[in-house]
Amino acid sequence: MRDFSRRGVIGLVGGAAAWPLAANAQQAMPVIGFLNPQSPEGYAEPMRGFRQGLREAGYVEGQNVAIEYRWADNQLERLPVLAAELVRRRVAVIVTTGGPPPALAAQAATTTIPIVFNIADDPVSHGLVASLARPGGNLTGVNFLSAELAAKRLELLRALVPSAARVAVLVNPASRDNAEVTLRDVDVAARIFGLQLQSLNADTGREINAAFERMGRERPDALFVAITPFFVVRRVQLVQLAAFHRLPAIYGLRDFAEAGGLISYGASLTDAYRQVGVYTGRILKGAKPADLPVVQSTKLELVVNAQTATMLGLAVPDKLLAAADEVIE
Repeated sequence: MRDFSRRGVIGLVGGAAAWPLAANAQQAMPVIGFLNPQSPEGYAEPMRGFRQGLREAGYVEGQNVAIEYRWADNQLERLPVLAAELVRRRVAVIVTTGGPPPALAAQAATTTIPIVFNIADDPVSHGLVASLARPGGNLTGVNFLSAELAAKRLELLRALVPSAARVAVLVNPASRDNAEVTLRDVDVAARIFGLQLQSLNADTGREINAAFERMGRERPDALFVAITPFFVVRRVQLVQLAAFHRLPAIYGLRDFAEAGGLISYGASLTDAYRQVGVYTGRILKGAKPADLPVVQSTKLELVVNAQTATMLGLAVPDKLLAAADEVIE
């Protein structure tokens, strides 16, 4: 039996009045557009960092901010279309991660919507900002140190495998600038250490397999893996193939060492994503990209996988163990 008492009528009216208010509140929730050239797999930890940064700025996904995700699944030609979709969606800010291509696609799609990027390359050389200190347009973000650390990684690899004379360097040609900087810096360091380098390219899972088959035939003493978004997604494949060929390898992110890789050294990707989240929150609160200097990620991590070292028959020097931020036993 229906309640037509005064209290019941007021409740019905109040509930009906609340509907449009709730709808308006939902519509008023700012929307972040997120663009990445890869796929969600392999990005759980960095995305945790991004959401942490948003929380530090006062935003929680699903409560007072929404996120529209666009993943290109390693099909870079889709990025302009996906960026255009976010612009049509009229998002409040576009976040691009995974290198220059998504940032450039977003830049070409809009000159008014703020864009926060996270890239390993120099954003000035790509025309994304006028300078690190004064971006000057609708873009700013985080410069994730990667290729610049190539020489240090080679030094660490040599310390771990002092008998190494020939080192293979695996790069991703799709990340052209990153590959060029990596090969240049590794070459300079190799000359100092008296090492012979062998450059290999891989842009698909099949090409990774082919590169390791070649290494299996030519037997280099160690492997240097460049850090690119594609290799991050393929880290399990890379680590397993290195183990199969009993090839000591160094990587640029701790994710590789956690997956079984021998050693990693580089900036914290999770912390870089956290910084992107903080900047995104500041822009949602009214800050302008032109007034936010590009942040250079400075939190570096050295991770040694002692289990893998034992499997390869390597003795990790005490100095390296003492310097490590984490040793995986």
